[in-house]
Amino acid sequence: MEYYLGIDAGGSKTSAVITDRTGSIVGKGLSGCGNHQLGVELARSNIDEAIQQALHSSDLNRTDITYALFGLAGADREADYVILRPMIKELGFAHYDIACDTVIGLRAGTRQPYGVVLICGTGTNCFGINPQGKELQCGGFGYAFGDFGGGSELAVEVLRSVIRSWEGREESTLLTAAVLDMLGYTSVDTLFHDFLDEGKRIPKDLTKLLFPAADQGDLVARRILRKQGTELGLSARAVINRLQMQDILLDVVLVGSVLTRNDGKYMIPYIQEQLTDGCTLRVLTMEPVAGAILLAMENDGLIIKDEVYEQLELQLSIEGKNSACVKI
Repeated sequence: MEYYLGIDAGGSKTSAVITDRTGSIVGKGLSGCGNHQLGVELARSNIDEAIQQALHSSDLNRTDITYALFGLAGADREADYVILRPMIKELGFAHYDIACDTVIGLRAGTRQPYGVVLICGTGTNCFGINPQGKELQCGGFGYAFGDFGGGSELAVEVLRSVIRSWEGREESTLLTAAVLDMLGYTSVDTLFHDFLDEGKRIPKDLTKLLFPAADQGDLVARRILRKQGTELGLSARAVINRLQMQDILLDVVLVGSVLTRNDGKYMIPYIQEQLTDGCTLRVLTMEPVAGAILLAMENDGLIIKDEVYEQLELQLSIEGKNSACVKI
């Protein structure tokens, strides 16, 4: 019997799943941070712990794994792979490969072997692969390197909008009362000076305030979310153009808590404006680790049948996410 191991190692948690060739799960494991950029030894230890849990729960050994696919946050550049290749090799699997976590997110969100994925969670990223197998990443390195948004940067946009409104450089906004309430201040003046004097960091949770404010018609909140959607759409369009996929039917997979909150209604229309005819937007409904399993199977030479997708969708669906797509 063939067994396949998929790993999804991110900044906060690492998931390990083992399935047979039908996609039926036989073992699972869960541990902490698996991003080497936050500590190489920490990442190696947590990845190995998740693997050990999955092997133990399936009553299997490492030698029983036909193929392992490691989807790793931070696996973006050759400088990262110089660190990751020996780290993953030490884990003791005969047949394996490494991919960025954006790659497994794409594979989990489409039944096609090509397409584009947009990620907007703590940060943003965009990745695509064309029918010829050529890959391209656009973004993922922060504002100074061309990106806009993600939870961390949107929180900054929230605070600076409150400051600008207080100063008269921007219209009044419901975000003001919401920020003061969340952070425990009685006035923007007090908040302003306290953050400056104490060198306080802007909490990422401020991003969550955008959505209820937008629901109440707040123009400032809606403008921030519109810009985020437009920027994501521009990233996807750049990837589609550079991979010469303008004239084919393809899926654009949407991943991340910021992007998919409120069914994406404040961003998806502006993403759509930037995309070519023939693109179908699909909200990711399976855990990204499912993409690692699918890639492991394909790397082993399997042709993925519908029954495998159905098994994985049944067992690894994201809670509260229903299958949804928007054809452009």
